[in-house]
Amino acid sequence: MDKILTEGKLLDNKGELKECGFNYDLVREYNRKDIKGLKTRIKEWDYYLFLNEEYAIGLTIADNSYMSLVSVDFMDFKFKKHISKSVTNFFTFGKVHFPSSSNKGNVIYKSKNFNFQFYNDGSERHLVCYLKNFTKYSDFRCDFIVTRATNKSMVIATPFRKPKHFYYNQKINNLVCNGTFHIGGSEYTFKNALGVLDWGRGVWTYNNTWYWASLSTKDKEGNYKGFNLGYGFGDTSAASENMAFLNDEAFKLNDVQFLIPRDEKGEYLYEEPWKIISEKGDINLTFTPIVDRNNDINLFILSSLQHQVFGYFNGEIKYKKKSIKFIDALGMAEKVTNKW
Repeated sequence: MDKILTEGKLLDNKGELKECGFNYDLVREYNRKDIKGLKTRIKEWDYYLFLNEEYAIGLTIADNSYMSLVSVDFMDFKFKKHISKSVTNFFTFGKVHFPSSSNKGNVIYKSKNFNFQFYNDGSERHLVCYLKNFTKYSDFRCDFIVTRATNKSMVIATPFRKPKHFYYNQKINNLVCNGTFHIGGSEYTFKNALGVLDWGRGVWTYNNTWYWASLSTKDKEGNYKGFNLGYGFGDTSAASENMAFLNDEAFKLNDVQFLIPRDEKGEYLYEEPWKIISEKGDINLTFTPIVDRNNDINLFILSSLQHQVFGYFNGEIKYKKKSIKFIDALGMAEKVTNKW
């Protein structure tokens, strides 16, 4: 049985999680000053992803203590291509000044090459970003207004099997994005595009692999549906991060497994159909890829092997007597290995 987080401070005076488990909101209070682990291991980020049937945009601000970054990811589903660019600064150690909660607060981070502004007044979010030389000839600009279509989210407090290491994470699905973005002289529009906020705070171990799938969609009857599915890091014995959403309801799920096809040599075939299933059979999804946003960064002691794949989900998730069906619903699934 998953443990439900109650209200209170996230960390005790030793820098350990006071409770491990899940909730539907940020009931535990995070404060960077309460951390007792190595300052170089603290990682904080806000990652937004929005998509429609034609394209997707991912926006990131992250402070990993020894380095920070901003990044923009553009996925074009029609032409099956992607463009990604990140800009890093070193030895920031909290100078990005992330809010301690996702409920309200601003993140403003800029230099001569970028200007990322994530505003949140508690009722709506305003994302205004500029990134110089996003492509060889083009800068990137966006101006998005973001609101929540539903009330519940996935929140989990996960310890690692190492003292003073933890991950406090919220995924807010079914965010509604309206606005425009520009790549050079080309303008793109989001009209009620759906997406997710991945809000992360914690002290991480060095070597991690995770699997994550996220879907936010609206069916023909006007129902908001979605899920957050994932595993691979930390001690999830108190609770998994698996949850399905139907309008203002959220359903806690247990295990999940990503079955990514392989060739005869054992190499993953990321652009072939995946199966995402559970042992009990309450999760039964087929994922058909469109484009693989792959990235292989190797900087000697730091590396990141990313396969963030976008495509269509078909199948269903069951919870007690309810069944949430997905028909050609556009979302993403990923496998990431970081040494960071």
